[in-house]
Amino acid sequence: MTKLDTSVAAAAPLTSATAQSLAERVAAEMFARDLASQAMGMRIARVGPGRAELTMKVRADMLNGHATCHGGFIFTLADSAFAFACNSANMTTVASGCSIDFIAPARENDVLTAIGEERSLSGRTGVYDIEVRNQHGETIALFRGKSHRIKGHVIAEAP
Repeated sequence: MTKLDTSVAAAAPLTSATAQSLAERVAAEMFARDLASQAMGMRIARVGPGRAELTMKVRADMLNGHATCHGGFIFTLADSAFAFACNSANMTTVASGCSIDFIAPARENDVLTAIGEERSLSGRTGVYDIEVRNQHGETIALFRGKSHRIKGHVIAEAP
C-alpha cells in the first residue's frame, strides 16, 4: 500500500463546491469580526470564489449636506465587498490600493448593492472591480481595488 503524499494533495486545486463552501465559511468568520460593516447595516447577499455581493440601506445618518449618501459610506460598502471577494480563498489578503468613481447620487432609503469580482490574480497580487448599484439597477459608483496577500489564513482550518 502506497502512502499518500499530503503535500501534493494539499496543493491540489479545490473543486468548485469545496471552493464555494470555503468562501462561505471565510465570509461568515470575517463578517462576525467586522464590526464596521455590521454597524453600517451591511449584509452579505452572496459570496463565492473571487466574488462577493453586499447590500446596505442608506440611512438618514449617512446623508451629507446635499441630502445624498456621503461618498465615504459608498466607498466603505465597495471596500467591504472587495475584502470579502479577495479573502474568499482563505489567504489573508489586504488592500494595496483602490480608487472609486462616483457616477450618480444615492439617496435616503436606497438599498445599495456592491458586486465585487476578481479580474486578475497573479502570485500575491490581485485586481478586483466592484460596481455599486441602487435598487433600480442604476450604477452609483465604480471601485477598483488592488490586493496583496500576506501571511496567514482567515480561518484556522486548512483550505
